Amino acid sequence: MKFDHVISDVAQVVEAVGAAIMIVGGFAALVAYVVSIFRSRAPLIEYQKLRERLSRAILLGLEVLIVGDIVRTIIVDPTIQSVGVLAMIVFIRIVLSFALEVEIDGVWPWNRGRLSTPGDPNDPGSRMI
Repeated sequence: MKFDHVISDVAQVVEAVGAAIMIVGGFAALVAYVVSIFRSRAPLIEYQKLRERLSRAILLGLEVLIVGDIVRTIIVDPTIQSVGVLAMIVFIRIVLSFALEVEIDGVWPWNRGRLSTPGDPNDPGSRMI
């Protein structure tokens, strides 16, 4: 078995793991939502939690898929065309990740600091003096 075949198989496994993360994470988020709807009297809050959980599952899955694409492109098929395709895929996934982060946090990344109070222990960007 050649090295390229082994790496190609490894890249496929990594991509399968990324897809599985999105599928299992999405299913788990839906199950948690259904359970919480029966226990809670605040369906709007539970819906917001569902969206956050789904977004987090998608984000993690996209990150893992990018790893698989990078491994495949750099080691298995290092041509100018494959690097160009990789660049487009990574760009699209970065835009998706950015949009999902905004969806989860509810603010643009550069506005996160304005929403937290100084010395807030839940804010990793704040510092107590």
